[in-house]
Amino acid sequence: MSEAELKSKLTLFDVTNLVVGAIIGADIYVASALGAGLLGPFSLVAWVVAGIIAIVIALCFAQCSALLPRVGGPYAYARAAWGPFAGFIVGWSLWLAEWISLAVFPVAFTQYLMFFLPGLDWISQVTVRVLFVVFLIVTNVVGVRAAGRTNDILTVVKLVPLVFFAVIGLLFMVFNITLVTANFSPFSPFGVGSFGASLVLIFWAYAGFEISTIPADEIKDPGRTIPKAIILGISIVTVFYLTTNIVLFGVRPWRLLALDKAPLTAATSAILGSSPTLALIGVIIVGVGALISVSGSDESGMIGTSSLGYALAADGLFPSVFARVHPRFKTPYLGIIISAVTALVAALIGNLSVLIATSVFFMAVAYAATSASTFFLRRKGAKAHFNLRSLFIPILGVIFSLYLITQCNFNQIALGLVLLSVGVPIYIKYSPKKEIAELKEALISRESILKRAHAQEERFLAHVLQHIKRFYRRRVGKKQARDLTK
Repeated sequence: MSEAELKSKLTLFDVTNLVVGAIIGADIYVASALGAGLLGPFSLVAWVVAGIIAIVIALCFAQCSALLPRVGGPYAYARAAWGPFAGFIVGWSLWLAEWISLAVFPVAFTQYLMFFLPGLDWISQVTVRVLFVVFLIVTNVVGVRAAGRTNDILTVVKLVPLVFFAVIGLLFMVFNITLVTANFSPFSPFGVGSFGASLVLIFWAYAGFEISTIPADEIKDPGRTIPKAIILGISIVTVFYLTTNIVLFGVRPWRLLALDKAPLTAATSAILGSSPTLALIGVIIVGVGALISVSGSDESGMIGTSSLGYALAADGLFPSVFARVHPRFKTPYLGIIISAVTALVAALIGNLSVLIATSVFFMAVAYAATSASTFFLRRKGAKAHFNLRSLFIPILGVIFSLYLITQCNFNQIALGLVLLSVGVPIYIKYSPKKEIAELKEALISRESILKRAHAQEERFLAHVLQHIKRFYRRRVGKKQARDLTK
């Protein structure tokens, strides 16, 4: 869908597509093995529960977007509900969540690379992570973006490995029922005591739905379309995630899966292990796809982090350096460099589980604030009617968000609170400054929001679904044209 097409009214399919595109990235390559060590095959239940939580919180975002049109995001909702300081703390929390997520992917990239180069020592691993981040800094500052057929190719490169893995995995399971049954037994080897900790790690794969909100006046019958699209979109994502994880547990004993640093490549090797040649080809397909997908997801995350820093700076709540735009490339280059370099430090000293759980802690803070702000936005606005149905979803959103926070361990919560408190002196120093009006106007303009929505369609399933829709429309159009000539 081009930006011009976006200016027409969006249908249920279009908005569902935006939700899918906003969520699915390379997270599936990263998060799949983490739950195995805590719950075994029972972690499949956590994937379903995480999807339900994501639906509820996303519906809270939809309500906030309807009550506060054109200005999306937890930062804006909290600010409108409780004032500038609350807005800043929520925005700061979301920035921290996205910043820590940046540190996840250099670690994941190195782990998948080590499947092919297992002999990398610590210095070599550090070098890989540094080069990974430097590459992303350059591409983001220069603003290089694949377009047209090039982008189509990149999307296929990212999606084909996952489809390939699912197909060969399901076929393997059909012809090896006894082995599959053994791999799923016992289904809950550790009980459910670590369910919350596993849920926190798995929920990270669903993050991103919060950026799928667009102005309601761009959507046909938004009151009905947006909730349906959220439920459909996240349900599609959940099925996609479940299929991948069922294959993982079906072909790989959970004890080994829990130890895998590159779970999908290890499982591919197991599936095709009877033929060394096929195993090598399969591992290359899935492994290279993982490396490309992880790089692409980190690039998207860097864009999100720098954009949020830009937005806070535009409101006068962040150092103005984050809003400084490169004279040639028109990108917030200093914000990109600062975010990337500091995230690299976290990538060098942190591990996947700690980084992901801490990121989810900050996300949950922002989600809890968004869900709670619904009540205050209704009270302040014209839509001040309250009924049990309107309160049910926001209450659930607050409960689910607080549950995610409480399931982080003590060290993660303590680290989160320390980093949140760092925001207080930042606010004190910068809050008296005036908004950078022209930057803020650019951020909340209709064109800017539509451009962000357009970008969401260039990811994994969303891009493919959009092409299916176009193909269908062309076929229907040709059929109608033939009927008219009869």
